[in-house]
Amino acid sequence: MRFPTLILLAMQFAHCQTPADKPGDTTARPPYALAIHGGAGTILKSEITPEQEAEYRAALDSALTIGETILRNGGTALDAVTQTVVWLENCPLFNAGRGAVFTHEGRNELDASIMDGSTQAAGAVGGVTTVKNPVLLARAVMEKSPHVMLTGKGAEQFALENGLDTVGPDWFFTQKRWDALQKTLQEEKAKAPQGMNTKNPDHKFGTVGCVALDRNGNLAAATSTGGMTNKRWNRLGDTPVVGAGTYASNDACAVSCTGHGEYFIRYAVAHDVWARMVYGGVSLHEATEAVVLKKLVEKGGEGGLIAVDKSGNIAMPFNSEGMYRGYAKPGERRISIYRHDE
Repeated sequence: MRFPTLILLAMQFAHCQTPADKPGDTTARPPYALAIHGGAGTILKSEITPEQEAEYRAALDSALTIGETILRNGGTALDAVTQTVVWLENCPLFNAGRGAVFTHEGRNELDASIMDGSTQAAGAVGGVTTVKNPVLLARAVMEKSPHVMLTGKGAEQFALENGLDTVGPDWFFTQKRWDALQKTLQEEKAKAPQGMNTKNPDHKFGTVGCVALDRNGNLAAATSTGGMTNKRWNRLGDTPVVGAGTYASNDACAVSCTGHGEYFIRYAVAHDVWARMVYGGVSLHEATEAVVLKKLVEKGGEGGLIAVDKSGNIAMPFNSEGMYRGYAKPGERRISIYRHDE
């Protein structure tokens, strides 16, 4: 069984956020702060070539630059998270937008959400197949509709009515993701013809996300994903569920999650971080570590999150072997992949 193993490793997971990943709490709010993630899971240095590692680090660096440039120039946190996630969606290295994983039927079904901490307005979309950048559709839902979440054909119709770019299935296709589906289908047929393999053959939970604090003290968060390889029945994970995969409120923090979505939904992970800070009076690091390194581990949930609080403190805990992640503040930047990334 997997869950007892996770519980036994709880003490090890307490070190999943290394000192370099965990900037000290600030006493004075910086002009801005930004954090990103590109998925979590069994990401081992021994299984990644130096060329692949360099490619991922360069991609994360480019994403940080996009968001940081917006914030440095006085842009809003909402624009920073939007444009950063758009870039990550367009990068085929990550499971979001182009490069998304395939469903059991061989489609790409995409989910995204966004939340404005200054107003707590939110928008989300689920199961879209033709929208080039789901995060832009999520923002349009937030700003141009009376609703919070749209799904499937209705969401795609809303995208057309609001002039968002739509594309054919070839845009999202990558051979790596297609091969991963074929491998999973073969394993499923051999081991359990009627079952569903819920383990990602890439051994990671592919999601992208960004959280930001701007010069005006406003927070925002955005998350986007292609979901799980071999998912069926129009499954939705935590990414489009506000409070599970994404949350932002100026009175405390902004959070974007990545992991086994069913657990993040059950335990309202993103909102739980906020609630612990507001109702319990604990710090960002205390709240995020209690949720990710204790609660999720005890329940058998794997993954991580990125978060920034109203003072510009950043947390990036995870209970898996690795998480593609990075953060930037004025004069400070770090990109990491592995558990103990020096």
